[in-house]
Amino acid sequence: MLTASDFISAPYTPDMTQAGITYACKSLHFTYNRMGTSPVKRLQRIVAGVGVELAFRRLLTKEQIPHDNLGATPFTDPDRYDIAIGGRRCDIKSFLLTQKERISQVRQRPEALLAAQALVPVDQIASERSSDTDLYIFAFLNTLLTPNYETLQKAIEVQQPIYMIHALPKHWARPRKWQTMGRLSLKSNASRILKVELNGQDQAHASQKEQLMLQPGKRTTTRQTFFALNSLHSPNLPDGLVGIHSPVLEETLVVPPLDWGNIWVYGMEILFCGFMARGEFRREAEILPAGSRVFQYPRTRTTNLSLQMKALYPLRQLFQQARAW
Repeated sequence: MLTASDFISAPYTPDMTQAGITYACKSLHFTYNRMGTSPVKRLQRIVAGVGVELAFRRLLTKEQIPHDNLGATPFTDPDRYDIAIGGRRCDIKSFLLTQKERISQVRQRPEALLAAQALVPVDQIASERSSDTDLYIFAFLNTLLTPNYETLQKAIEVQQPIYMIHALPKHWARPRKWQTMGRLSLKSNASRILKVELNGQDQAHASQKEQLMLQPGKRTTTRQTFFALNSLHSPNLPDGLVGIHSPVLEETLVVPPLDWGNIWVYGMEILFCGFMARGEFRREAEILPAGSRVFQYPRTRTTNLSLQMKALYPLRQLFQQARAW
């Protein structure tokens, strides 16, 4: 049975967030919002998840554990398997602890996580593309976010990094008819010059971006033509409206300051708790309905299979097996 002494702690560094942001922005067009949350919250989860996966690869390298990096998973694939140990694909399930009280509790008493729930959404575990020999690895990330304007302003005041983004509506980001949107026009009434990056796709569905410098009150037109526009990014929080117009869609979107969100994840520490093979997890876990309260969340947003963390196996056991393989 798993104990707190089996947990493996790993640092979370800013480059992990940067890697996560790069992936999240490119995947915005393809990823499925299973949780039904806001685009910013979904992107924060993706950013954190990629960061934890990067930390796990570094842990394997440090521990000299034989493993395969399967390469960049296509953004169209909802199940990301980037690592294999002993030929068994690893699916890392990371949970965010964002409440300061919870973070403090886990730092003082890591054993509190033993009673937490290891969760796998039922639609994932039922996937025919998965094998019962695949491994679920469960981890917790202690991190702070900026869920509202007040916390964002505090982060700005203490000069923490931010990454402001506005996700475009579905008919801009995932249009049914694949056609040029025309040269897009942007205009800002912010108090100073605003740097804006447009992220989308070209005719061949390849990732495409363009940066513009918006002078207050002056219209600026893109040099490129987009076939889909997923998001707008600004390194600073705009203090005025930003408008964007597509001549083909014959539509102008106006983005107020409060419609931008910060997807920077201020990670502090990762705790890799334990693992279990998919087949055994399916047999041992119980259904946990959506809306249930668990240690890491006030309520779950999807139906999961659930098992207490203490029922998992220590990662050191997996590492020993991998060296033998």
